[in-house]
Amino acid sequence: MPEKKTIRRARRDKRAGKSPGTQAGEFVHDEIKKIRRGEHGARSAKQAIAIGLSEARRAGVNLKPPKKGTVSEKTRKSAEHAYEKGQKHEPVTKTRSRARVKALKREPTSTVSRKALSKQARTAAGKRTAADRSAAAKKAARTKGPRERAAAARKGARTRKRHAGKA
Repeated sequence: MPEKKTIRRARRDKRAGKSPGTQAGEFVHDEIKKIRRGEHGARSAKQAIAIGLSEARRAGVNLKPPKKGTVSEKTRKSAEHAYEKGQKHEPVTKTRSRARVKALKREPTSTVSRKALSKQARTAAGKRTAADRSAAAKKAARTKGPRERAAAARKGARTRKRHAGKA
């Protein structure tokens, strides 16, 4: 069950006109925090993200399930089911909820370490085309405010400085 403040943050994102993916990001972030606190675990960083997206769909975030052929049929069906549940605002049965948490408690918590999430992000980025990554970066730069733009520039300069000696 997502926390009330997570739902509140997602709704705030929706009011601000942000994409369903950004709204769902609140739930993913919450899921990672839960695992780091040791409330339960996950088998991989990918699973932690999937749980967050599923919670977002069930909470009513208008995040469409993936298209056919992009993920396994089982994952797609699960996402469709979660999306439909969220649109109807039907609660999850206590038995199912309890079983889910009980299963997750047996999983490791090291799967959402900084290193593991970084590896997952790099793998996901590597699957996208260079043009797609470039377009995403350009859009990010366009939609940032002056303060965020300055912070991103500082971060970029720091990264370039760190990698200057390795070239």
